[in-house]
Amino acid sequence: MKKQPDRLKNDKHQRLVPDTFAFAASAALLSVGAAAFALPAKAAVALSSSVTAISLAACILMLRRSRFASVPLHPRSDFPPLSDHVMRTILRSHKTPFILLDSEGKIIDVSEGAVHLLGYRKNDLLDNPLENFADCTVQEVGNTEKAEEGVKYFQIRMMHREGYPLEWDIECIPIQDGERTIGTVMVGMDASERKRQIERIRYMAYYDDMTGLPNRRMFMDKLDEAMNESAAFGGLVGVYYVNIDRFKLVNTSFGREVGDMLLLQIAERLLCGRHEHHSVARMEGDEFALLVTDAGSEEELLRRAKELLKRLEEPFEVQGFPLHVTASIGIATNRDSNQNAGAIIRQAETALVKAKDSGRNCGLVYSDKWDNSARERLKLQHELFRAIRNREFVLHYQPQYRINSGRMVGVEALVRWEHPERGLVQPKEFIPLAEDSGMIVQLGDWVLEEACRQNKAWQDSGLPAIPVSVNLSLRQFMHQNLPGKVAAVLKGTGLPARYLDLEITESVAMDTADVSRHLSELARLGVGISVDDFGTGYSSFLYLRKFPIDRLKIDRSFVRDIMHDPGNAEIVAAIIAMAHNLNLQVIAEGVETEDQVRFLKRHRCDEMQGFFRSPPVPGDKIAEMLGKEASGPYTSG
Repeated sequence: MKKQPDRLKNDKHQRLVPDTFAFAASAALLSVGAAAFALPAKAAVALSSSVTAISLAACILMLRRSRFASVPLHPRSDFPPLSDHVMRTILRSHKTPFILLDSEGKIIDVSEGAVHLLGYRKNDLLDNPLENFADCTVQEVGNTEKAEEGVKYFQIRMMHREGYPLEWDIECIPIQDGERTIGTVMVGMDASERKRQIERIRYMAYYDDMTGLPNRRMFMDKLDEAMNESAAFGGLVGVYYVNIDRFKLVNTSFGREVGDMLLLQIAERLLCGRHEHHSVARMEGDEFALLVTDAGSEEELLRRAKELLKRLEEPFEVQGFPLHVTASIGIATNRDSNQNAGAIIRQAETALVKAKDSGRNCGLVYSDKWDNSARERLKLQHELFRAIRNREFVLHYQPQYRINSGRMVGVEALVRWEHPERGLVQPKEFIPLAEDSGMIVQLGDWVLEEACRQNKAWQDSGLPAIPVSVNLSLRQFMHQNLPGKVAAVLKGTGLPARYLDLEITESVAMDTADVSRHLSELARLGVGISVDDFGTGYSSFLYLRKFPIDRLKIDRSFVRDIMHDPGNAEIVAAIIAMAHNLNLQVIAEGVETEDQVRFLKRHRCDEMQGFFRSPPVPGDKIAEMLGKEASGPYTSG
């Protein structure tokens, strides 16, 4: 073995590794045969995260191959050096773009990655100044730690052969022979892809991926900016918080794919109808927000909100099926100078809840007096949870009568809350809370079981056997094991199935896939099926023929005005005639006057319920009324 050169022998950090290369944290050494070429300490590992150590090794091998090399590659001239083979392999296969420059800035060698990105042939690049292929504007990116070693970072614009620019981030590492710099290794990374990734990350952070609208984060930023401008220059800033009414029904009826397509069309309609000074965002789910910066008053905001609601009422078409939806809007402004963006959003959400409670399909401006109401709602929701756990509910029953004979033919079970402090709480005060929170399922299960237990107790005491009607919520009806649950309740209470009538709404009936299966299984159990509030929802004659429905209940809103509104009178008469043609029974709700009874009798309505005969009463009162029925000529079938 040849004697080591003195300059290597005295350096404890350097050693010879024939035909291989090695890197260390404090020094980098490439050794070929009996000779070695060393970079300054740390310089060899001062690479960007996208470039591997093998890239720099390839650059140095290129340098050894170039005219800078002063030591033979291998002591045996007849033995091809391994480093040449390694170098050529890396040049052919490595995708990282790197360029070797001499001290005058001419290109000595390039990798295939650089050739591919620039679009030139390799020979077109060699022996030409780098500036022939680069924009003359070069921006240096400082790096204090590596500046002492001579390693520099730049952002440079390289020109493709076709003439379009390529943004590169480059790292320039000087090649030194003793104290003299004899060349540069330029390692590049295509910054265009990095910028696209950064833009994608920004998009994901600030935009909704499905609709392409700004998301909550960006909307809050824009709201903050608008409020700052308003504080400086004046003007009213308004926020619309928009929620699609009964959107969950679309998902449960037609599937999430249809729901998503509907949301896309709603987003498009909101964009098309916006004013120049409006910003639209999707906050979450079926909730959208609009930022209005050019409204002069709250009255103007309300007027525009009504126009927006009218635009949304126009039917949408999804997969060839027309869908009619409505929306509710909560409106808030920055009239209080102490508000921040979060406070305005909370006020708009509170106004939205009020709009929902007011019957939906409307817009309301936030009022300060609602603050206590919102806190009261949260308190009531907590107490409702406690009430379900402590069984604080009771059932009242409203009798149902045959119109011709006047005999009681059934009762409807209606839940009441016996609050320990407030007394008897009416359903309209807590049922919406139970539905929103999901507690309606637990409450509905208790109502079903208690109504069946009470009815069986009446029968066991010798009273006439009549069916009891129980309302099913949408959440209950979508329960996967509803028929099994009903069967278990009937078995547990001992009530024959024919004395239980389950009431569903038209909105439930529109979910044809699950309705068909559930109703068929319930019909096989022998329970009756009624459609409650008929005429107020998504009316369709198709489900009346397709499903095993026994009875229609005409909504009280039609019955109330039949003596004063000819249109309502015609609707009621048409529902009765249609139902009879389909062999369905008809019961009218909310009957309160003798004139209403005569109208219903004239049009051959079968049954009625309402304050004209009896309001809802406790169970012991029903037992008393059934006792009187038993003493008359009426006998149960």
